[in-house]
Amino acid sequence: MNTGDERTLVQQVEGHLLLAAAREQGRTAAARVADRLGWLTDTQRDDLERHFESEYLLMARTSWRRTAERAEELRHAYESRYRTLRKRLVAWGVLGAALLAATGLLALAAG
Repeated sequence: MNTGDERTLVQQVEGHLLLAAAREQGRTAAARVADRLGWLTDTQRDDLERHFESEYLLMARTSWRRTAERAEELRHAYESRYRTLRKRLVAWGVLGAALLAATGLLALAAG
């Protein structure tokens, strides 16, 4: 298995674990809400918990998607800034080397 396959596998496992944790959080929150509504029948309680969990997962996925989109935007911005700074650094390095070479040539010519 190569590194790309391993990375994909790890990402899939992380995704499944994240989803399982979100489901559990949704179920726990749904149970807390349903417990406050002691007058619900078992069928109503199950229906409420199922809908609550579904909405919770939808909110979590929306949040994850927005976070991923923002991370991608920031990555592009930082990569662009890095390229600009790297170009400036190279330009200053070339200028410094040229000045050093010119100074050396002047010193040789004068000496």
